[in-house]
Amino acid sequence: MATSYRRYDPDQVMLLPAALQDWLPQGHLAYFISDTVDALDLSAFYARYAGGGARNQPFHPAMLVKVLVYGYATGVFSSRKIERRLHEDLAFRMLAANNFPKHRTIRDFRALHLKELSDLFVQVVKLARELGLVKLGTVAIDGTKVKANASRHKAMSYERMQQSEAELKSQIDALLQRAKRSDEAEADEPELDIPAEIERREKRLEAIAAARQRLEQRPRDGEGNPKGGALQARLRRS
Repeated sequence: MATSYRRYDPDQVMLLPAALQDWLPQGHLAYFISDTVDALDLSAFYARYAGGGARNQPFHPAMLVKVLVYGYATGVFSSRKIERRLHEDLAFRMLAANNFPKHRTIRDFRALHLKELSDLFVQVVKLARELGLVKLGTVAIDGTKVKANASRHKAMSYERMQQSEAELKSQIDALLQRAKRSDEAEADEPELDIPAEIERREKRLEAIAAARQRLEQRPRDGEGNPKGGALQARLRRS
């Protein structure tokens, strides 16, 4: 009796448009970061593009901020890796809303808005702490809340809050420096992992078939080749 598998049709075309909001489970970290960034003041990011005119259409600052904050919060520091994740990772793709900035654009945006990005990242983590989150991806959060009615400990709580914020700022700056070092280390890497001649599916299938034929041909060639035959004999004896 033939085995019955669950349906698997990788070439199936979607009958209805996909909704980005349906790609991830409810409560995913990417949704929290997206909503939190939307609730914060991004005017410092927009100010750099003011007066650019209709023809100057940079990527939306809110999109890039969300992608970078999520990337750094989840341990993805390299701009090249973030670029790849925008194609391969549902969370990154949802945050970018199907925008695909190149790694140079991602790197330059971080460098151009380094202070603003650091300050905003701190705000995101502080809001996460206030909401009781223990971690924001890989970023540890002190979940202790300062109660306003604890008047006896107000001074001490404020001092501790200031110290915690300084520690948090230092942690975020370290993450941004790590991202910078990652980009510097990868500066000379080639742009493409896959040769251009096999990017398209038709050419790729032809190239795979030709490569398979070459691999299958090599053992037969070895039978008529003294050196190849000797090698096969040694392999059989071992």
